[in-house]
Amino acid sequence: MALKIVKGSIDRMFDKNLQDLVRGIRNHKEDEAKYISTCIDEIKQELKQDNIAVKANAVCKLAYLQMLGYDVSWAAFNIVEVMSSSKFTYKRIGYLAASQCFHESTDVIMLTTNQIRKDLSSPNMYDTGVALTGLSCFVTPDLARDLANDIMTLMSHTKPYIRKKAVLIMYKVFLKYPESLRPAFPRLKEKLEDPDPGVQSAAVNVICELARRNPKNYLSLAPLFFKLMTSSTNNWVLIKIIKLFGALTPLEPRLGKKLIEPLTNLIHSTSAMSLLYECVNTVIAVLISLSSGMPNHSASIQLCVQKLRILIEDSDQNLKYLGLLAMSKILKTHPKSVQSHKDLILQCLDDKDESIRLRALDLLYGMVSKKNLMEIVKKLMLHVDKAEGTTYRDELLTKIIDICSQSNYQYITNFEWYISILVELTRLEGTRHGHLIASQMLDVAIRVRAIRGFAVAQMATLLDNAHLLTGNMQRMGICEVLYAAAWICGEFSEHLENPVQTLEAMLRPKVATLPGHIQAVYVQNAAKLFATVLKSQEGNAESTAAQETSQLMIDRLPLFVQSANLEVQERASCILQLVKYIQKLQQKDVEIAEEVSALFAGELNPVAPKAQKKVPVPEGLDLDAWINEPPSESESEDEQPKAIFAKEEPKHSRPRHTEVDEKELARRREARKQEQANNPFYIKSSPSSQKVYQETTGVEHIPVVQIDLTVPLKVPGLPMSDQYVKLEEERRQKERAEKKKKEKKKRKEKRSRGKKHDSGPESEEDITPAHMVDIVTEEMPEVRLSHINVLGQGRRGDGDMAKYISLNVLQTMERIIFELFSSCCCQSIYSPHNLINFRTLYPLFFSVVLEKKSSKHKKKKQKKEKEDKEKKKKKKHHHHHHHSEGGAEESVQNGTVEEDEPLPPMSNYRLLAENPYIKMVYDIQGNLQDGSQVVVSVIFENKCDSFLKSMEFNVLDSLNSKLQRPEGSGPHDGLTVPFQLPPGVSNEARFVFTVQSIVMSQKLKGTLTFIVKNEDSSTHEKLDFKLHFTCTSYLITTPCYSDAFAKLLESGDLKSSSIRLEGVDMPFHHVLARICFHHHFSVVERIDSCASMYSRSIQGHHVCLLVKTSGQTVSIDAKCDEPTLLGNVLDEIKQTFSQC
Repeated sequence: MALKIVKGSIDRMFDKNLQDLVRGIRNHKEDEAKYISTCIDEIKQELKQDNIAVKANAVCKLAYLQMLGYDVSWAAFNIVEVMSSSKFTYKRIGYLAASQCFHESTDVIMLTTNQIRKDLSSPNMYDTGVALTGLSCFVTPDLARDLANDIMTLMSHTKPYIRKKAVLIMYKVFLKYPESLRPAFPRLKEKLEDPDPGVQSAAVNVICELARRNPKNYLSLAPLFFKLMTSSTNNWVLIKIIKLFGALTPLEPRLGKKLIEPLTNLIHSTSAMSLLYECVNTVIAVLISLSSGMPNHSASIQLCVQKLRILIEDSDQNLKYLGLLAMSKILKTHPKSVQSHKDLILQCLDDKDESIRLRALDLLYGMVSKKNLMEIVKKLMLHVDKAEGTTYRDELLTKIIDICSQSNYQYITNFEWYISILVELTRLEGTRHGHLIASQMLDVAIRVRAIRGFAVAQMATLLDNAHLLTGNMQRMGICEVLYAAAWICGEFSEHLENPVQTLEAMLRPKVATLPGHIQAVYVQNAAKLFATVLKSQEGNAESTAAQETSQLMIDRLPLFVQSANLEVQERASCILQLVKYIQKLQQKDVEIAEEVSALFAGELNPVAPKAQKKVPVPEGLDLDAWINEPPSESESEDEQPKAIFAKEEPKHSRPRHTEVDEKELARRREARKQEQANNPFYIKSSPSSQKVYQETTGVEHIPVVQIDLTVPLKVPGLPMSDQYVKLEEERRQKERAEKKKKEKKKRKEKRSRGKKHDSGPESEEDITPAHMVDIVTEEMPEVRLSHINVLGQGRRGDGDMAKYISLNVLQTMERIIFELFSSCCCQSIYSPHNLINFRTLYPLFFSVVLEKKSSKHKKKKQKKEKEDKEKKKKKKHHHHHHHSEGGAEESVQNGTVEEDEPLPPMSNYRLLAENPYIKMVYDIQGNLQDGSQVVVSVIFENKCDSFLKSMEFNVLDSLNSKLQRPEGSGPHDGLTVPFQLPPGVSNEARFVFTVQSIVMSQKLKGTLTFIVKNEDSSTHEKLDFKLHFTCTSYLITTPCYSDAFAKLLESGDLKSSSIRLEGVDMPFHHVLARICFHHHFSVVERIDSCASMYSRSIQGHHVCLLVKTSGQTVSIDAKCDEPTLLGNVLDEIKQTFSQC
């Protein structure tokens, strides 16, 4: 036996160990695979031996080969044998190999359960430790289930080394076997107070990882973690705890208030950047989530911003990025705190890391104000010129437009400057955002009336220099701006100084090289321009000028008739025939200009994006049903020819490339040189500082001139935006000087106090726009049309653009107009980019025009004239519809009432509350999209000479009705009114309420708080009110045809009721109009003095009325599937007529 042992020891002396294997692999670089294959064969032989030392050596070498990428799963059983060795050095090798090779699908894992349990209970702590370490790498659900109790026992081990490992592996056990979490949680909680810092750190780590998945379950540990946070000095533990608190704060608001002070102390004291960032991040999260219910913590915000500035100024790119990321979170709730660091954010635009530049761009979007918009855009324009690579340049261009156009252009005080910026952006080469620039040009020109003259002049210059925007740029998309230029010059041609010149520019032969959709707009707007030119020339003594213009159109349009684009062909053909007919009339000395202008009369306004949703779907129309059944699959398969060998392509799909001989190449080269010599726009080989023209495919030997890329292309005749920046600064300085003079005159006795007041910075409210701006609003079929006069825009939440809006809400016929619109206009409404001439399509809807809200000091005569004008329009409206019915019988159907005399003024807006400062009127409407919501529209009117700001609207919730508040708000939190009110100005806000039952009316108590800002001081005021929800407010005007109405009555599901009104001294059509207007009904059918009416509640209740009159008595028979609702609606109708 002794000889056998000695022999085995001698044999092992000649075995290859791990060092020999590594050395051999390095020495066989040329045939490494062959050498390793030989070694694996040797290892297989070693594994067959009985000596455990030889097996352990072989397994050690296999572990190394596995790290090189070789599959060693075939030796899994041998690894288990080595794991079961009683010697620690061999056991360690076995567990190491198992941790590398074993996975859930390994079959032999089931054999390791008892061995691992034995090692876990070993008196040797190193055996237990290596078992825990290995198990963490290959634990399966079965192992976790079988060994959970053994590991939980080890969490109370006397050795910290074992406790730490046991706590850490429990996280893997929880993931594989979640049922073990509940019994193990008490022990895990105990480990948070373990005397050993390593065990404590492990427990914190495990709980924080678990809480990240479901924070709600760990709220009970908040006091314990709070104690740890204030006592621990381990930065790693603090980071984990602070991250956990960031997840727990939204679930427990009270926790956030307690966290502010210790987190602030940590921010002051720590020098570790990682801990500093986590503290700042958590403070931001706390303040954002609890901003409505917490006191003012501006000091904490300022501290966070200052520390983030340190991160952003750091040379480490990662810290800089994290600082910008956290700053963007603060910007959402405390923009003023971040705006003071605008210089630092602008410096980040010069960073070499593109991700940092893009993050800085996102910050700039929220830092814009009226004061700094021009400065920020000017610096961004400089970066656009210097930008390398089209991706970043396109991002800059997009951000410039987003910054300027955000919130309905509320920060722009000079639209001429913005137009010049858009024009400068057209000079960029290689951008793909030509369509975005074009849409902005269209939007500004259409919606801002005061800027149209300037915009038309700039667009005309672009059309004259269109050759600079084509060529290589055409493929990049910048030529899309010509689409906008042509449309604006055609639609607002009355502002053109030289329309004939612009018309000639739009009909140049080179226009035929533009994309088809742009050519189509050119042709269409050339016709509009032709009408304008014709009108101006016919009045002159020289009649030949008009004929020459007609001849110009006839000469140039055939080029477009031959276009390959069908749209261009069709438009050009129609207009060409029209012009030829006009020319014949001109030859007979017939004045035709007025008739031609009438073809393009009316103004096109943008349609709101959600306008289509506001059009109710008529009864009986199924939008999901097939109009034509699709063909069956078998038929379509039979129609397709089968290709036997390969898929055949159309013959015309790709032109064949034909080889050209040397003579032909030389001839073409010579012709190209001749063309270049005669081309005044071609860059010669002489040195110059112009921009580099890109080579087209296949062109050789063209000299390329290197030029300064910082100089953009200059389109002659177009102003630079810098001019408007200087003009705007001069204008603001002049306004400030005039304001100071006025204040000095008022405060001669208090000069020192006046100087102190003057030294303050210019506020957003002090900046007024350069000129009166009239923004045309988007049109909605349901919402009242508004003609908004904007004196200037302010910051949202800080004086929104609406704070300067003088809004006169149409109070008469608003619901009847919508009835007509919804019943006759159920067709598709296009997107805001597709402009529709509603004056032509829907004259009924456009018959009512809103005037500016009249002030208190207007004369009674002016008010009377206005009322007469509205009456005439209403009469015309109903008269039009009456004729469209066309029937011998005196009956009117589908929502209209016949009128013999004009209706008196009516309004659904009722007084909510008023005091010497403010007046509130309101109206309630049902929500078409949601059966449990109503929308309360409140008009706020400033009655005093002071500025009203910081208005907060709050209504106490009841069991039935609740005010919808932002996510995270409490039931007692108010809603901030998103605008401010200058003296004498009114504006409207809408609030959404959720209701459960609609069968009873109810009143809700509410409060409006606001600040009255005077020249010398500010005072807080409060106004209480009661909001009355009537049952009528839950009804929606819904058209109903007589057949559906009859079927509804015959169903037998409706309960009946009736009322009788005495002493009603008004015509029958006035009675119907009042019921329609005030109670949201539509007329189904009317015959003489009898009419049937219909309405529907937001929850789908049908309400049917039969209204009859005899003398001064009106009887109403009603049916509804909800008797309580019906009774209340009838009571409200009775009350309406009792007030007449």
